[in-house]
Amino acid sequence: MTASDGRAARVVAVVQARMQSTRLPGKVLRDLGGEPVLAWVLRAARAAEGVDEVVVATSTEAADDAVAAFAEEHGTRAVRGSQDDVLGRFLLAAGESGADAVVRLTADCPLLDPAVISQAVALWRLDPTLDYVSTTQDRSLPRGLDVEVAAVSALRAADARREPHHRAHVTSALYEEGSGFGLASLSFRPPSDRLRVTLDTEDDARLLDELAALLPARPPRWRDVVRILAGRPDIVALNAHVEQKPLLEG
Repeated sequence: MTASDGRAARVVAVVQARMQSTRLPGKVLRDLGGEPVLAWVLRAARAAEGVDEVVVATSTEAADDAVAAFAEEHGTRAVRGSQDDVLGRFLLAAGESGADAVVRLTADCPLLDPAVISQAVALWRLDPTLDYVSTTQDRSLPRGLDVEVAAVSALRAADARREPHHRAHVTSALYEEGSGFGLASLSFRPPSDRLRVTLDTEDDARLLDELAALLPARPPRWRDVVRILAGRPDIVALNAHVEQKPLLEG
């Protein structure tokens, strides 16, 4: 697949990461099974097929010096911008890396499956007229395995939107009702969206600690995560009560 100017299209995985989480500060560098959470995310992104580069997008706040340093120590480009304007950070990352499309990954999702990332990228590469491909429009995987691919041209169009939640959630202007953007969705069956393996609270951390001890020393496959949790309702119960923050809260 080629870009409009005839060169090979470039897909860049952008991992958004910051230390100042409201619910669980410092979570992206928290230890999980002997490695920082961010290391798990970078490992999964690098293992995905069709991804040309992995970039960490963090803020210019002093607290995020540690994030930028960790990325650079691990051979990953770090791009820094506004703490609150995450969309702006993504566009900065896209510009610096020459991306035609970006894979939006968040640094609080350590169990990302490289195969799912690869499938989302492959779908966009098959039809680059699509503005947005995701696993979240028809959510079927556990929360925390989310993958989004957005054409940079679509993100530039979304950059005209100034609402805080659109700046914070990067892609929300693309999939809102009546947006007019071209969308495609990946769905997996049987659905396992009732499960939660993202890191946003102390209870999420307890679940991930328990789960990480049962996973292989490679990026886990989503089926392995679901299979283990299906047999361990005691682990599932650790964060079953945690509610995701509403979109409008940013």
